[in-house]
Amino acid sequence: MKRAEEERLRVLVWHSHGSYTGAFVRGRHEYLLPALPEGGKWGMGRAGRDWPDSAKEVSPRQLRDDGFDVVVLQRREELDLVERWTGRKPGRDVPAVFLEHNTPTGDVPRTRHFLADTGEIPIVHVTHYNRLMWDSGRAPTTVIEHGIVDPGERYTGEDPVAGVVMNEPVRRGRAVGADLLPVFAEAAPLHVFGIGVEKLAFGDRVRPKGDLGQEQMYDELARCRLYLHTPRWTSLGLSLLEAMHLGMPVVAVASTEAARAVPREAGFVSADVAELTDAVRALVSEPELAHRMGKSAREYALAHYGLEAFLRNWDDLLERLVRS
Repeated sequence: MKRAEEERLRVLVWHSHGSYTGAFVRGRHEYLLPALPEGGKWGMGRAGRDWPDSAKEVSPRQLRDDGFDVVVLQRREELDLVERWTGRKPGRDVPAVFLEHNTPTGDVPRTRHFLADTGEIPIVHVTHYNRLMWDSGRAPTTVIEHGIVDPGERYTGEDPVAGVVMNEPVRRGRAVGADLLPVFAEAAPLHVFGIGVEKLAFGDRVRPKGDLGQEQMYDELARCRLYLHTPRWTSLGLSLLEAMHLGMPVVAVASTEAARAVPREAGFVSADVAELTDAVRALVSEPELAHRMGKSAREYALAHYGLEAFLRNWDDLLERLVRS
């Protein structure tokens, strides 16, 4: 018990990616979430989330006065914010790590990370694919794969439709595979969840369901016969892993990390859209196959994207940073 108390760290981290942060703050440390009176992306605190008491809202003044042991950075601007608010430079005056959520953009094979030339701050990638594609230069790199707060096995598959989760599909377009929705809708009606899905106008077989609360979305998604994953170029979406945790079979475009995340027994992964539309038809017409694959998807997700290993890997990294 004494050892656990000694290793309890004060970890500064912004509430940037809600689902990711919700998993991260379930570790055994104290998590300091910057909160500003006006809120906004630099000061939303907990944003009313049902998170453990160890996730605490703090003001910039409290950070300066009370201090912290390590900072997990997620956006370039946060390096300047830490120094401006606390007078401590990340990587020099306080241990720091940069959590890179995204795939590179632009000339991808040659896209150089902005921390590549310093070597002072290690980079954590959320997938092996991202680590492979970023040119991280001198920066030390590692991969900590996603961990999901298990929503429980809720899959019924009672609706012969494909469930899709994508945020801002009109703005993000081809990156999230929004243009593929009408093609897949020929194989089965689509229920589309997420921010901005009401702007979709692809006919009555592409049915926007809105940006629902997490619990409601889980329940409605789990009624869909299968989960359809269409992104061409995003990091591995947490919604895919959440769907697998729900017990849903998957049909996925074979891009970025999807082929590694979805084993053969859990669904269908291909770069051939014709093969994928055939797979959608098969799962819609064969509920027993869908349920069997959904069971395998949940087993795989629990084993490879569970919360326990995710938090353990983060603990190991944070403790090494503080000791060094």
